[in-house]
Amino acid sequence: MLFRLSDVQKSYGGTEILRGVSFQINPDEKVGLVGRNGAGKTTVFRMITEEESPDSGDVFKTSGLKIGLLEQHVDFTEGETVHTAALSAFKKLHDIEAEMRRLEHEMAENVTDEILEEYAELQSEFEHEDGFTYTAKAEAILLGLGFDKEKWDLRTETLSGGQKNRLGLARLLLSNPDILLLDEPTNHVDVDAVEWLENFLQTFEKAYIIISHDRYFLDRTCKRIIEIEAGKAVTYVGNYSKFLVERELRREQQQREFENQQAFINKTQEFIRKNLAGQKTKQAKSRRTMLEKIDRVEAVIADKASGNFKVKKVERAGGNVLSVEDLKIGYGEKVLAKDINFTLHRGECLGIIGGNGTGKTTFLKTILGQIRELSGKMIWGTKTEIGYYSQQLEDLEDRNEIISELRRVAPMAENGELRSFLARFLFFGEDVFKLVSALSGGEKGRLALAKLIYSNVNVLALDEPTNHLDIPSREALEEALQTYQGTILTVSHDRYFLDQIATQILSFEDNQKVEIFNGNYSEFHDWKEKVQSSKFQVQSQNGVKSNENEEIIPPQKSKNQLSKSEQQKIEKRIKEIEKEIPIEEENLKKIGIKLNSPEIIADHLEFQNYTEQYQISEAKIQNLYDEWESLERGRLVRE
Repeated sequence: MLFRLSDVQKSYGGTEILRGVSFQINPDEKVGLVGRNGAGKTTVFRMITEEESPDSGDVFKTSGLKIGLLEQHVDFTEGETVHTAALSAFKKLHDIEAEMRRLEHEMAENVTDEILEEYAELQSEFEHEDGFTYTAKAEAILLGLGFDKEKWDLRTETLSGGQKNRLGLARLLLSNPDILLLDEPTNHVDVDAVEWLENFLQTFEKAYIIISHDRYFLDRTCKRIIEIEAGKAVTYVGNYSKFLVERELRREQQQREFENQQAFINKTQEFIRKNLAGQKTKQAKSRRTMLEKIDRVEAVIADKASGNFKVKKVERAGGNVLSVEDLKIGYGEKVLAKDINFTLHRGECLGIIGGNGTGKTTFLKTILGQIRELSGKMIWGTKTEIGYYSQQLEDLEDRNEIISELRRVAPMAENGELRSFLARFLFFGEDVFKLVSALSGGEKGRLALAKLIYSNVNVLALDEPTNHLDIPSREALEEALQTYQGTILTVSHDRYFLDQIATQILSFEDNQKVEIFNGNYSEFHDWKEKVQSSKFQVQSQNGVKSNENEEIIPPQKSKNQLSKSEQQKIEKRIKEIEKEIPIEEENLKKIGIKLNSPEIIADHLEFQNYTEQYQISEAKIQNLYDEWESLERGRLVRE
């Protein structure tokens, strides 16, 4: 056991948050802590770290337990650089190193058995603590979390809030605690860094507990879920997706047990009422005593309203909603992405992903006409009406009341209709007269979505729509968008959200490249991993670098989903491969003849050289055939 919470209760200002939370964490466990905003998840962390004490109940911890907590706001020593801040996690090693240097100076003047023995002990401890690799480990983690080498000398006080959080995470991962407590570790971290963190945690040998709204992240990193519900903790074995299934089954069973018990209680109470003063008084009193002692099954508490984002029917747009051909985007001389080609049809959803600064939001603003394209074409279809949701929520006017802000998209609507609609977004009663400036981030996000949906547009352009929503609200939004009859373009880092609604993925890569993929995020991720694994395997087998300019063509869409330019590129590549294969096969034949010649067999170095050439050529032919078969299958499907 690392620690255990036993019947912990906690209230703030008369409001009960924890009503008897009990659970135990053991070494090596990988746990996700979930629950609605305000359920008490962060309060549980504060109990574990002793920042707060329970009103009642106990927190038991193993003696000497070293806890690593990722706080929402991270502080660093003034004057520290990114590199020195990361290395500060190794204070013990630094102290050992300093003492070893001191002893080395002493030994230069006077060597004694005592000094040699002390130095040997320090050296052994230094090695045991991985002292010879800690710098490399720190630098690998910095790179994984998005700190390129040119940023290592930046002073920590010049970093943005997001960068400070990532550096705090790096320092925490390096501190080698017995258990990690991670509160929203994916905030301010782009997709590449999140995937790096997932891979890191999957091989992390110690225990951790994660609070996160990122359901995909929880799926890939957790093997146990603890839900804080109605002030108590309920444990489920498995990742987040399995938790959803198991929770539903548990709730159904609990509700059946509650209803059966209520029926039994009502029947027993009726017997007591009829017989307490009659001939069966003794039986009635006995049953009354039994009812007083019975463990009552609680009714399943219905989820608090998470928002009813149900969208209204929209006017039908044309079949081709948006065609993009050879688009290049950026600012002035700064090109962010180029060669963007795709067609989006009515009812489809384009999920837009990529690292920070690769051009996602710029692309969205370019196709909306807010930024001029550098070159290429964008053609919107007929009868398209576009609504835009900005992650900065810049379309909200702080001086307006909530109801006035909604009226901006429907000037003639009745007050009652507006109030009824706002109630679907959790704005009840007098709340509708609050000023926008007084709202939290989540409330502003819900109001911006209410405006967009009430405007009844048939194309939704969404920039990080789940950023300010908790998990139940995200699920409600997903459910609404799945039934939306219009077309959606959405920038999102929420991979679970993209799995639910995306039909295509537009991925902004490094070096101004983009990839279009037909499918949701998981399908795209699996395909990309397969491609990278295949390329790495060929490189490691043959000791050669792949051609970085070689185009990797993902699984193909049906013909009516491809632009003419895309179809022409595929046809051209098929013809190129058909010419390359016989040339490479002839080359392989010549190498084979050489390998069988006596003079080459006799010369060990030459034989090894030709053997490597043969393997390279053989692998290249296999790759060409694989690519040709993939493209040809796609062509046959389209025809």
